[in-house]
Amino acid sequence: MLRFQLVSLGGVKFDDEVAEVTLPTLDGEIGVLRAHMPLISVASHGRIAVRHKSSDPDDFRDYFAVSGGVVEVENNTLRILVDEADHADDISETEVKAAIALAEKMKAEATDQHSLEKAQQLIDRQAVRLQVAGLKRRNRRG
Repeated sequence: MLRFQLVSLGGVKFDDEVAEVTLPTLDGEIGVLRAHMPLISVASHGRIAVRHKSSDPDDFRDYFAVSGGVVEVENNTLRILVDEADHADDISETEVKAAIALAEKMKAEATDQHSLEKAQQLIDRQAVRLQVAGLKRRNRRG
């Protein structure tokens, strides 16, 4: 098994033994299993998928929406330190859709490059949260 620790500025979001974790990095999505080579990388915003047992089907994975951060793999331990991390169960699709609408309004009204980029970052973050919430909802139906 692999020890997976997900820590955000708000505290520990996950700390347990798992079979597999897939996560976004600047170089693309990677999968981490037991006996993974040592690694230090940069996490990008996106979704993390956690498979608790190797025999678990995809529908049983846990999902997190994360902002960028740092990834470290060493001695069968995966640590991801991020600014923000939300478990799929904690994401309200209604709130996310409202946040996207507000960010799109901010983007439309932006008068400088900084404001435009900030609004786009908000849209991108909320889009990931919406995707993660949707994955959990679809898996519950199956």
